[in-house]
Amino acid sequence: MSLASQSSPLLSRILSSSVAVANHAGKIIREVMKKGELGIVEKENARDLQTEADRAAQRCIVSSLSRCFPKITIIGEEGEEECHDAHQQVFDPTAEIPVEIQCPPHLVSLAEEEIVVWVDPLDGTAEYTQAFECCKSDHQGVCKTLGVTCESLLDHVTVLIGIATGGKAVGGVIHQPYYNYQTPGSVLGRTVWGVVGGEVGGMSTVSPPDGCLIVTTTRSHSSSTVNDAIDALSPSEVVRVGGAGHKVMLLLEGKAHVYVFASPGCKKWDTCAPQAVLEAAGGTLTDIKGVQIPYHASAPHRNSTGVLASAAGQQHEVYLAKIPQHVKDNLKA
Repeated sequence: MSLASQSSPLLSRILSSSVAVANHAGKIIREVMKKGELGIVEKENARDLQTEADRAAQRCIVSSLSRCFPKITIIGEEGEEECHDAHQQVFDPTAEIPVEIQCPPHLVSLAEEEIVVWVDPLDGTAEYTQAFECCKSDHQGVCKTLGVTCESLLDHVTVLIGIATGGKAVGGVIHQPYYNYQTPGSVLGRTVWGVVGGEVGGMSTVSPPDGCLIVTTTRSHSSSTVNDAIDALSPSEVVRVGGAGHKVMLLLEGKAHVYVFASPGCKKWDTCAPQAVLEAAGGTLTDIKGVQIPYHASAPHRNSTGVLASAAGQQHEVYLAKIPQHVKDNLKA
């Protein structure tokens, strides 16, 4: 790492390192898919899966960031047991050209002990496994059950590294391992990062279209409560996709106005990085009641009161006001 990088604020260095590590984790995810053996196991239920790509990507992220910043707290989706014997997974982010990231003045003096990093090594595992199974089948590239092309499911897959301090998301990285898969010969993958109160890097954000309302929501965890919340907004179109990271990317790309998830299904590692990037771009992410999601190390992992996110330029309070009271009452902390 250059002397200039070493003298940069801690948050800038952690975020720059996270960009490099997320890129490497994306390569691991693609390699596991290419080898043809996902090593799938169930976690909480049959819809909550873990693959070797999840495990290997987390080992890489946690071990690499821990070696560079030993006093930060890292909380990963796949649990501490997946981090044991991780020395072979260490990637040195300082070997990469650092990303020059400006740190907001009020965050310049942070110490490592004040940092909590929330990691989802593979957001969109269900879509990742479904794409794999579909491409192995005799469907000629189209999943008959899902009604979509196998490859399009890979759009849903992201690597998420969120940085929090004082219980607030302040920085985040969203890596898309399969970005550009439809362009032969192109380099696969894109990494977007953001600092709250600072800037967004890795892409140019786009405002969603006027004269309509496009809502993005879950494709696999729908319920009457989720649907009631969506219906109350009277959307022109509903885009059902996997992965919190992917849904927030739709907001950043101008493909949706609001992300609605009136359910306790997602976790802090799903939302920390997307929230930071979205807020850096001028958007807003809260729970379904308008309360800020806490990211302290001791905070419950589950976001029990759902998620509501809106793109930059949208009136978040207007969407909040339209969510029915019974929906809010059904989601208890």
